Amino acid sequence: MNFEHIFDQLEISTDPFALCELHGKCDLNVGQDSNVSLHYILNGEGELAIQGNAVIKLKPGSLVLIPALKSHALRSYGEANNAHLQCVAPELKLQHFLKVDQNNNGIGQVIALCAHLQVGLRGAVDVIELIREPIVEHIEPDSPLHPTISQIIDELSQPDIGSRAMIRTLLTECVIEMLRRRLTDGDSELRWMAALRDPTVWVALRAMLDSPGDPHTVESLSELAGMSRSTFAARFNAAYGSGPIVLLRELRLRRAAALLKDSELPVKRIAQMVGFNSRTAFSRVFEQYVGNSPSDYRQRVRD
Repeated sequence: MNFEHIFDQLEISTDPFALCELHGKCDLNVGQDSNVSLHYILNGEGELAIQGNAVIKLKPGSLVLIPALKSHALRSYGEANNAHLQCVAPELKLQHFLKVDQNNNGIGQVIALCAHLQVGLRGAVDVIELIREPIVEHIEPDSPLHPTISQIIDELSQPDIGSRAMIRTLLTECVIEMLRRRLTDGDSELRWMAALRDPTVWVALRAMLDSPGDPHTVESLSELAGMSRSTFAARFNAAYGSGPIVLLRELRLRRAAALLKDSELPVKRIAQMVGFNSRTAFSRVFEQYVGNSPSDYRQRVRD
């Protein structure tokens, strides 16, 4: 296997975009979502505060992908007594915004395109969610990503027949370019792609991605990979950066978060589906990882 195979298998879908405007000193708390979050800064300067990470400075052209279940907030500067924010469908305001001459210095406002993405391999989900850290690009006019982002904005501002499919294709192009550049630079945060490239590790990793609720153990996964327990554990750790059971727990919790958000299934049933023997054990681990109980998380993401 090689990286070309991985890129060939990428599939991307997105929830509807929103055009978010922050004026004055205020925060837009995005919270935690079971999917990747995308933010692209159209105008203004501010910052992105992300759970467990250093603050990211934002300016026009900043494009940020944030891993699933990472609580974060967009922040603008300015006067607190004149603060307000709103998020609307981009076709309601984006075309007007693009026609306005933007000669202000960006102080006191941030205008961003925001969305949630699902990025995976064909037949599996949760692949890009294995990235532990945000991916940040500051797109200049000469960047390879600039024409692609401009096309996305055009499709959003003037929706037409096939716009959804076009945006999905353009987003795939963006993600491939961002991953490709980091692979070329040897980014340590993309160790998971080395795991996908290793056929012996990939067999076990694919089993976990496809069915995280199955009763996987190091022994059963090593058998799938056709090697001894100790050899498999060492090889998996070298490829991915942590043991297979650590990764399995993360996959189970991310799948559970998606089910809590998108289904009406009771918490006990979701716990069983993702491989936990009891609701109590699931709730304890979920709260440790996410910061909210399953019920609280479900209520918050729906609100």
